[in-house]
Amino acid sequence: MKTINTRRSIRKYADRPVDDALLNCLLSEAMRTQTMGNLQLYSVVVTRDAEMKKKLAPAHFNQPMVEGAPVVLTFCADTRRTTLWCDNRNATPGYDNFLSFINASTDALLFTQTFCNLAEEEGLGLCFLGTTVYQPLEIIRTLGLPRLVMPVATITLGWPDECPPLTDRLPLEAVMHAERYRDYTPADIDRLYAEKEALEENREFCRINNKETLAQVFTDCRYTKKDNMAMSEGMMEALRHQGFM
Repeated sequence: MKTINTRRSIRKYADRPVDDALLNCLLSEAMRTQTMGNLQLYSVVVTRDAEMKKKLAPAHFNQPMVEGAPVVLTFCADTRRTTLWCDNRNATPGYDNFLSFINASTDALLFTQTFCNLAEEEGLGLCFLGTTVYQPLEIIRTLGLPRLVMPVATITLGWPDECPPLTDRLPLEAVMHAERYRDYTPADIDRLYAEKEALEENREFCRINNKETLAQVFTDCRYTKKDNMAMSEGMMEALRHQGFM
């Protein structure tokens, strides 16, 4: 892949459509990705209509790229289609449980990432919205998702109208373990996060948020325990609502 080392999130898009033929081709190619038992436990809702994007926006905290992108793609963990197939073929399905949700989520996220890789190779820009799992019930209601269909990822897609700088990454040794997991010592943490913490942009995050360390920016401002607990409750409610719990 030519683009993997230069990939960046794109939040501003040119006034240029993404035609159906290209989008359908990319989605079709992405379907060759890995899948559990070859069941393809995923689906994707394509949103182009401006009013529908406007309805989706609050679930994503009104991030402007939701309405600004030519296309919004909502990728779903989907055991409904497989369940209906079984129901109509004299088979007894058992895919209304948490394990099946995990399997379907894995399938859906593999499909999502494969699509993203293919789209970026074509020169398209995109942004992955982690907010999909923060308020899933809003998305479920807006898109009319039935039982056993759960949104797990959203992509805004279009032709780039910006070229933001690359974001930093931890070194490989931070994530790779040989043979067995080796837990991190304080010295390891110091070494692995040194470059990240030294970046001027991250120092600025500390200054503007009046925090001593970059870690505090994340724990106290961006992803707080209080918010995580509240959104976890919302996620569990959505899983129950959709029949996975």
